[in-house]
Amino acid sequence: MSAVEEKRESDSAQSIGSPPLPIDRRSLNVPNILTLSRFFLALVLFALIDYDGWWRVSAVLFIVAASTDFLDGYYARKYGQVTVLGRVLDPFVDKIIIGGSFIFLLRHPHSGVTPWMAFIIIGREMFVTSLRAILERHGTDFSAKWSGKIKMGLQCVAVPLSLLSLSPEFREGISGFLAPSSLDTFRDAFLWATVAFTIYSGVEYTFRGFLLLNQAIRDKLPDEQIRLS
Repeated sequence: MSAVEEKRESDSAQSIGSPPLPIDRRSLNVPNILTLSRFFLALVLFALIDYDGWWRVSAVLFIVAASTDFLDGYYARKYGQVTVLGRVLDPFVDKIIIGGSFIFLLRHPHSGVTPWMAFIIIGREMFVTSLRAILERHGTDFSAKWSGKIKMGLQCVAVPLSLLSLSPEFREGISGFLAPSSLDTFRDAFLWATVAFTIYSGVEYTFRGFLLLNQAIRDKLPDEQIRLS
């Protein structure tokens, strides 16, 4: 056996049974680069929202940033580039761009976003993220379900809609077929629907999460302890 083959077998033996490293050479891939680009786009977006007058540019930038969330996940699954870093970084950046956008929109009273809306949306994200971390620590998969994906889709429409409603140029451009008051009504209704579905998905995730957590704990308990409980 050659020295190269011996080294490969040694490396393979060391890797068996050991948990994957959070950051390694595989982490420097296209999906994670897309996720990092979404983070930096979010920082630019927040600066534009804070600086009045760039509403249409902000809306387009948000749509571009949000689209990378679909692209990085699709690319990672198709080409087998799912990594530990990506599983942590992707939802974290999602929370940053959604939560941050609602927070920065709060300083603009005519955006339609209210403090209680932002509180519900951010609170739900923080709670579900914490619940997912606990479950994955027990080795239980807590992947996103259809309600979470619909919730994310609604939020990704609500933010640019609120941004565009702040643009005088956009309001004037659509005035020929949609009155400004009708735009505000549609925006507010969409925000309410987004918050309602955020609550629904949060309740669904909570019930499912606690059922999975209870099952994971019971699976790890000795049979004697289960019978005594």
